Amino acid sequence: MIQVVTEGEVDLPREAVVEVVGRSRADGRAPGGVEVQATGITVLARPAVRLPFDISKPVLHASLETVLDHRALSLRHPRVAAVFRIAAALAGGFREHLTAEGCTEIHTSKLVATATEGGAGLFSVEYPGRPAYLAQSPQLYKQICVGAFERVFEVGAVYRNEPHETARHLNEYTSLDVEVGFIDLDGLLDLETGLLRAMLQAVQARAAGARETLEITLPSFDSIPRIRLSEAKDRKDRLAAHGLTYKPEEDLDPAGERLLGRVFAEAGHDFVFVTHYPVPARPFYALPDPAEPAVTLSFDLLFRGLEVTTGGMRIHDYTQLRENMARFHLNPDSFTGYLEAFACGMPPHGGFAIGLERLTAQLVGATNIRWATLFPRDLHRLEP
Repeated sequence: MIQVVTEGEVDLPREAVVEVVGRSRADGRAPGGVEVQATGITVLARPAVRLPFDISKPVLHASLETVLDHRALSLRHPRVAAVFRIAAALAGGFREHLTAEGCTEIHTSKLVATATEGGAGLFSVEYPGRPAYLAQSPQLYKQICVGAFERVFEVGAVYRNEPHETARHLNEYTSLDVEVGFIDLDGLLDLETGLLRAMLQAVQARAAGARETLEITLPSFDSIPRIRLSEAKDRKDRLAAHGLTYKPEEDLDPAGERLLGRVFAEAGHDFVFVTHYPVPARPFYALPDPAEPAVTLSFDLLFRGLEVTTGGMRIHDYTQLRENMARFHLNPDSFTGYLEAFACGMPPHGGFAIGLERLTAQLVGATNIRWATLFPRDLHRLEP
């Protein structure tokens, strides 16, 4: 943003694209401390219609639906654009930190022949001669790649055909995926803790202007507290007081996550790892805890009461993996390419996935994940 001064009158409608020729001089009153005294202004493109909202004000006064209906224009508002500058810094920090940690970036197919997460929530697509689907995640591919590269990551779109119309769900979102061999659950939690710290440092370094525009303070932490799911449920004095009760095999619902987030926020923690989810609440590849087979060596990361990460250790033994598929009523013949990697030996491994839009939305204080999504895809929106 720069201040330009010219003599006389110039016909410049709002959002005209211009070329300015002139001399710059220091002026502490001007934006950025510089003013340009123009000797010539040429209009390169003149708007054909009026803007549907005023983007010159500090705050964009428009509903979320209006903002999304006119996404090409709402992105020109500094506060709207700032959200995506922060998202870009988070993704950049993710990539750079993992590369420095010896991980290989991979790019897996988004057209698949079978479900990743057990058969639900699939988008079917036209494909020559056989059924095909949009990938729910790169999970099976990144596990296969651990057998070759040992430490991998991916930044890519994933697709969930879910009938949710909430402030936290999308049918397409950006997943920041990690899969690492020769690691245990504590090592995974340590890895994500360091990764998150690096991602927030990237925001601090690269998106200072965006942070100032949105007036946000970044979380700071040396470590992230860890609590088993059973222990979280046992906090009956807080959960039951809000009408929240759970069976042993059940996951936390969003209300429980928000309440648990508040409990840890009172102790000064923005993040908390919740570990050891029951077997029925996790996918078929989740590794059961040898010391407690009813639960898995898995975790969710809650950020201010919202799940932003799911991960855990995976079954790496071929026989155990086939047995677990049968337990989940899956046909191993539908996973031939996946199982081949395990039949020839796979190291102990685990990983996780961070939802970029959810993480960004919580970081900037957005009330709806669509505020932190460039072009949201949900039950009703397929444009622009």
